[in-house]
Amino acid sequence: MSVDGERAEHAAEGADEPGWEVDPENDSAAVVAALGHQLRLWREAAGLRPAEFGAAIGYGENLIYKVEGGKRIPRPEFLDKADEALGAGGKIAAMKKDIAEARYPKKVRDLAKLEAQAVEIGVYGNHNVHGLLQTEEYARRLFEMRQPAYSQDEVERAVAARMARNAVFGRSPALTFVQEEVTLRRPLGGRMVVRRQLERRLEVGQLRHVAIQVMPTDRDDHAGMGGGIEVLKFGDGSAMGRDEGQSGGRPLCEPKQLRILDLRYGMIRAQALTPRESLAFIEQMLGET
Repeated sequence: MSVDGERAEHAAEGADEPGWEVDPENDSAAVVAALGHQLRLWREAAGLRPAEFGAAIGYGENLIYKVEGGKRIPRPEFLDKADEALGAGGKIAAMKKDIAEARYPKKVRDLAKLEAQAVEIGVYGNHNVHGLLQTEEYARRLFEMRQPAYSQDEVERAVAARMARNAVFGRSPALTFVQEEVTLRRPLGGRMVVRRQLERRLEVGQLRHVAIQVMPTDRDDHAGMGGGIEVLKFGDGSAMGRDEGQSGGRPLCEPKQLRILDLRYGMIRAQALTPRESLAFIEQMLGET
């Protein structure tokens, strides 16, 4: 095969794109393996060899073997094309959501599920921009700085998981964020990454169900010195929270602990700039960047 032919096959297989290999330590690896088994049964029932099936849907034979062997997570468009080529009537395509989530660690899937169920989410971030507000470039830079270092596959998988959580903005729960001024000023990724991150905050801050507040560095009275906080409230009246300072980030569900957390978060919001003042502050920063 020529060099150009090899490049074309690799491009079709996504061989140059990390983030889609199966993590054997991920509990959802069994889901990918089950899909691969079903795909092989559908293909064999259609009388197609792996190379013929790959040619029919525009992918290389090697990728077909990997997907059927549960070693690679197929993209949504792969499943759409496979469903059509095999005449599955939507049965294969119906697995797109489960397979997409299989890329993410269990703790990320659990967090996303909780955020999807919440009717109110309150966040105080003192170290970096909260995950729900991060741009893809900013998130990638954070994961690339992790030590011990992540592999490129781990970085891409983590970024994809973080970006998928942005779906919460489309559900319209009440979302409030308080961010330390330093999280706006820290130049992670360089000037353009910072600019796009500021633009992202302004964009999200315009949503009617979202309030973004800035805690100025020069405040001499601050209830959030213990660390970051997250509070999630649900439609049935229950709630859960996290407090880096008091619980080390472990989930809190006991009513007394939640009342204290809610009080602390309320004080932090009261001490920060108002949402209107905060958007003006961010706009000023954007002009200076």
